[in-house]
Amino acid sequence: MGKTFFLPLLFCAILAFWNIVSPVKAEDAYRFYTWTVTYGTASPLGVPQQVILINGQFPGPGLDVVTNDNIILNLVNKLDQPFLLTWNGIKQRKNSWQDGVYGTNCPIPPNSNYTYKFQTKDQIGTYTYFPSTLMHRAAGGFGAINVYQRSVIAVPYAKPAGDFSLLIGDWYKASHKALQKTLDSGKPLPFPDGILINGQTQFSFGGDQGKTYMFRVSNMGLSTSFNFRIQGHKMKLVEVEGSNVMQNIYDSLDVHVGQSVAVLVTLDQPPKDYYIVASTRFTRKVLTATAVLHYTNSRSPVSGPVPDGPTYQLHWSMRQARTYRWNLTSNAARPNPQGSFHYGKITPSRTIILANSAPIMNGKHRYAVNGVSYINADTPLKLADYFNIPDVFSLSSIQSFPSGGPPYLATSVMRASLHEFIEVVLQNNENSMQSWHLDGYDFWVVGFGSGQWTQDSRKKYNLRDALTRHTTQVYPNSWTAILVSLDNQGMWNMRSAMWEKQYLGQQFYLRVYNPIPSLANEYDIPPNALLCGKAVGRHS
Repeated sequence: MGKTFFLPLLFCAILAFWNIVSPVKAEDAYRFYTWTVTYGTASPLGVPQQVILINGQFPGPGLDVVTNDNIILNLVNKLDQPFLLTWNGIKQRKNSWQDGVYGTNCPIPPNSNYTYKFQTKDQIGTYTYFPSTLMHRAAGGFGAINVYQRSVIAVPYAKPAGDFSLLIGDWYKASHKALQKTLDSGKPLPFPDGILINGQTQFSFGGDQGKTYMFRVSNMGLSTSFNFRIQGHKMKLVEVEGSNVMQNIYDSLDVHVGQSVAVLVTLDQPPKDYYIVASTRFTRKVLTATAVLHYTNSRSPVSGPVPDGPTYQLHWSMRQARTYRWNLTSNAARPNPQGSFHYGKITPSRTIILANSAPIMNGKHRYAVNGVSYINADTPLKLADYFNIPDVFSLSSIQSFPSGGPPYLATSVMRASLHEFIEVVLQNNENSMQSWHLDGYDFWVVGFGSGQWTQDSRKKYNLRDALTRHTTQVYPNSWTAILVSLDNQGMWNMRSAMWEKQYLGQQFYLRVYNPIPSLANEYDIPPNALLCGKAVGRHS
């Protein structure tokens, strides 16, 4: 009788234990990788220069995974500087420990390694990874992350005949160390030297006439928006950073720094080769890169002028941005339709206004948010928070609205409560484009407008079918409004996606917190977590 009573209890206890400590389900696949980061030499703009390779590749290898896959990635750093990768758009549910930025992780020292362990939980779509340390992003080390749906989940389009990743961005002939030295001296970066498509100025994509292909387009640049188009072909927009969208047809699309889009292109033209074009937006000098769309039965090379695109038309771009709409009836990674979450009917608990600026501080060029120019601490904020280490950051170091006071340096962290629903206004009073990214989340982009945001600006909000994404543009002397459901506990980086601005202080961290510890809200510190700064010698 005692055995009959004891064994079920033991079984239930073991089952309960694994339900608590295990963040994954048995049917979720594991994918194992070892990536080695080294320097190499390449000549993407015709001049030999040092680049960052991953497993000998520039750009780095792609991660093609499925919703809920578990990624076990051992990253070996063979550079002469500490290094981290961040997973742009991967939400790291309950797991900011794996976000790969200075505020969450100790950089991997030279000739050392760290194993990332994270899950593509409840996500599909087009994402990227890149180095978050120093100016390494300017030398490479980036790549594509494509998250495909599970077999039980339908997508609102037929399976394409092929799937191409296009990593496009501005590029410098100078090394990442030279660019960092320029910024450290207090000077802004010069204008880029060119644009690359998949690390090259000449690239070709092949397909069969009559078939439809997916092109996943990401802006990997440091500072510059681009317009993307394919000679003689229409593009059907189907997905934006994990959101299935209304499938509008476009001749060309603006893609801003840090953003990704996926389009379907049918090869329905006479069999020849066609230009694929990316050209800079909102710049006095227009840089252009071309690749080739090659029909497999083509007997003619590309011909004719390279198709023109828009150059400085801000309102054209803003109008296009407003046409991006959520597909309310489509599911995303989960079976329920995207539109089943009625975000527009939720009253925000508060409004945060973030104004970016470019002050001169101590004779040097800096960037700031609400008057605060961010400086990295020697201890990751997440570790300082976990170990209760004092004097690393302050929750009163940045205000939730611009004060108009003099700018100052700080390791700025803003407090937030788990399950808050907030309105964030991104106010850009500069004459240049801005691009804002939030780790750990996507958000509803509900409005764009010129000039200063006011409460009356809410009348222009799209509260029905705004799409969710992780990075949004803010036009010069304009505002963008987003709504965020803070359902992911952790320490999350909010930053300018423009790397010069991020590097020189245009970022802060959002501490999403619940005072009651629970593995249902956040996973514990990884046993292999690197410890640095004031966290050295501490144990969980």
